[in-house]
Amino acid sequence: MKESLYIASLEANSGKLVVSLGIMEMLSSRIDRLGFFRPISTGTAEKDTHIKLIADRFSLSMKTKQMVGVTHEQARAWIAAGDEKKLLREIVSRYKQAEASCDFLLCEGPDLTQLSDALDYDLSIRIARELGAPSIYVSSGFNEQITDLLENVRVAEKTFRKFNCPLLAVLINRVNPNIIEKAKSELKNLFDGQLLIDLLPEIEELRNPSLGEIVEKLNGEWISGPKDRAQRSVHDFKVAAMGPSNFLTHLEKDDLIITPGDRADIILTTICAIASKNYSSPVGILLSGNLPPDPPILSLLEGLDELAVPIYKVSTDTYRTIMLAASVTGTIQPGQEGKIARALGVFENNVNITALEEKIRATPSSTMSPLMFEYSLFQRAKSQKKHIVLPEGDDDRILQAAEILRLRDVVDLTILGEEDKIKTRAATLGLKLDGINFINPPESRLHKEFAKKFFELRKHKGITMDNALDSMDDVSYFGTMMVNLDMADGMVSGASHTTAHTIRPAFQFIGTPPDVLIVSSIFLMCMDTRVLVYGDCAINPNPNSEQLAEIAISSARTAETFGIEPVVAMLSYSTGASGTGADVELVRKAVEIAKLRQPTLKIDGPIQYDAAIDATVGDKKMPNSTVAGKATVFIFPDLNTGNNTYKAVQRSSGAVAIGPVLQGLNKPVNDLSRGCLITDIVNTVAITAIQAQDSI
Repeated sequence: MKESLYIASLEANSGKLVVSLGIMEMLSSRIDRLGFFRPISTGTAEKDTHIKLIADRFSLSMKTKQMVGVTHEQARAWIAAGDEKKLLREIVSRYKQAEASCDFLLCEGPDLTQLSDALDYDLSIRIARELGAPSIYVSSGFNEQITDLLENVRVAEKTFRKFNCPLLAVLINRVNPNIIEKAKSELKNLFDGQLLIDLLPEIEELRNPSLGEIVEKLNGEWISGPKDRAQRSVHDFKVAAMGPSNFLTHLEKDDLIITPGDRADIILTTICAIASKNYSSPVGILLSGNLPPDPPILSLLEGLDELAVPIYKVSTDTYRTIMLAASVTGTIQPGQEGKIARALGVFENNVNITALEEKIRATPSSTMSPLMFEYSLFQRAKSQKKHIVLPEGDDDRILQAAEILRLRDVVDLTILGEEDKIKTRAATLGLKLDGINFINPPESRLHKEFAKKFFELRKHKGITMDNALDSMDDVSYFGTMMVNLDMADGMVSGASHTTAHTIRPAFQFIGTPPDVLIVSSIFLMCMDTRVLVYGDCAINPNPNSEQLAEIAISSARTAETFGIEPVVAMLSYSTGASGTGADVELVRKAVEIAKLRQPTLKIDGPIQYDAAIDATVGDKKMPNSTVAGKATVFIFPDLNTGNNTYKAVQRSSGAVAIGPVLQGLNKPVNDLSRGCLITDIVNTVAITAIQAQDSI
């Protein structure tokens, strides 16, 4: 998996860009293809100053449009409509596209306080969770006392833990230099040195706005002087309402002069100050009141070269002009080499770069969130598009899922049922099913051909031709025969049929490869921050040791198919050698068999669930195990335990359970729960398509 890092901030004006610059500079020495991404951007990529600066300075090969997830406006609209999942799904999709074009992707999270009151405190961290990226938290120390700094970090660290997001470091930016050392000491004591925390001082130069930023905010109109000095920083504002002699006593370096447009005396005095060795040079002049200088003054200004100063006219009166100008917060923009150098210096002089880079290297982006998993399913399915048959054309959920699958171009589809009825119902539901094939089994020209084939395959079991003809009226049998005869690559059913009804035909004539002992099943359990595999929770009531080993091996293979590294825990009520009994011995023997058949497979047991999933418990109960605390595949000893456990986890934790996914068949046929949601159907079809890509 490619490397990535997420920079999160939960407060306004934290100065994340300084940290982004510093990290990009740090990584550029060892990584050729760096990338940058903003999940929620201040506007289009072309108008986002962070993207423009990073892309320009580090010569990124990515296109700027690849660096944006969604805009603030899009985010606000989806949140206001109560559709946060749609927002997160779009961000994940855009993130994965960006990730494909680089070796390391730095993701700079949004400043939520500038978005909308509708966006809650921890959305930025939830984005990090969905992207599966380790994070750095940037806290704002601006005008904060030590107690405030401690509380901000404490709350943030707790929030990261709540969402199970790896937090590599906390960087507190814009801290009063006078309290840095004491704050460092107290923070170290607060976290016992377990968390990397560095403090960066407030640098006035970095927060000062540029002349160009102020002119843009006030819709200024150029009057005279060089246009290439817009990047100069404004240190202070001087309102020139007094006479020239008094005005000169207040003039300081890098001031922006604000005066009414008819004050030719102030304009000329400012130019003389630039020429004089005794006075400092201002950044520019803003003429208020929408008053341009008189023609003779303009003519004078046009004849100046080295003594010229940028002069702009604004429409607001002097008071309003100073209020608007003072409200502009400075940013670091392309071309501001002084500011960029200052920002990098602050980062490099105050951050333990060696320790930070070691943490980044040691914490790969390995978490698979449900939305990331969903995205990967669709991309895998699209990469080699397959044909899936859906037998239950009389179910509205099937039709709604079919529309989504076609709009996203995931698979080719055939729906079984009466075409006229299906299309009439689809129109009633407002669905478009263009490009989907429809077959009504009893009236199909394939009906007799399929019945004959079924008779040949099952006549040794007492099936007659009449039985075969009746069976092919059944949509499950007809759809399964389409798969068996390569007229479809897989089948998904069960929305309105029992599991037995769905899978019986597959057992009868699709069959299993020679090296597979039994057909089994897994559920893909999409938790908040990862996807786990549970097996067997649907098919085999009381497997023996050999069958249990087969379930473990098949489940590991299925996990790998879907991008989950298989670390297999063979579950029991006992861990290691702590318990005895027939049930424990059955699991212990299954582990031995699996290791003999698959020596490289990471598998251990018997082990209890808590020891398998929790590293702290695992270290205590099985300290030398490569599985304890790290398991991704959980094999239950029997159907009673497995089925109840998956449902308990699903209902109590809110996990999404996808399945049962059948494994061990020659060709994929998958079952749905009769209480399935449209999303469940869509995901199961994508899974079936991926299985078809790997089937014999």
